[in-house]
Amino acid sequence: MRLFTALDLPQTVIANLEALLDTLRPTAAIHWSPPANLHITTKFIGHWPDARLDELLAALRALGPLPPIAVEIRKLDFFPNPRSPRIFWCGVEAPGLDALAAATEEATARLGIASENRAFSPHLTLARIKERLSLHKLNEAISRLPSLDFGHFSVDRFFLYQSKLHPSGSVYTKLREFPFSQS
Repeated sequence: MRLFTALDLPQTVIANLEALLDTLRPTAAIHWSPPANLHITTKFIGHWPDARLDELLAALRALGPLPPIAVEIRKLDFFPNPRSPRIFWCGVEAPGLDALAAATEEATARLGIASENRAFSPHLTLARIKERLSLHKLNEAISRLPSLDFGHFSVDRFFLYQSKLHPSGSVYTKLREFPFSQS
């Protein structure tokens, strides 16, 4: 199984991002993310044996209790930079989310899952850019947007997802829910 942990987005934020993608998609022939796939990854686990799923679930259940996290979705940018973009992303501001990511990192490291080499940087991947091409029209469309705020919400749970690669793209299946406070 190919797994990751993530926060879900509420329907209002997904609707705002879907409207954004509908506006921007015609401006660039890049690999746009389906709105239904948008999520905030807190830990990419990678391939995990089915036989050890219960062990992983127990480690993730042990992360609580955690306080709710206020999340704001805003800003658009490119990674690693606008001159050589590979990812077009939307920013995530969420004080406290780094603590959840660090706790998840620590819990999964104890199971032998490799730790990230770079600092946690929450974002929503709106598109992947696989070849070098002009993004002039996309940048013009971004400059005409009335706002770069796409919504805010509070989260009190995270999820374990399975990712399956299909010819049409990745399909994500929610396997488990982990409330921050497990009373």
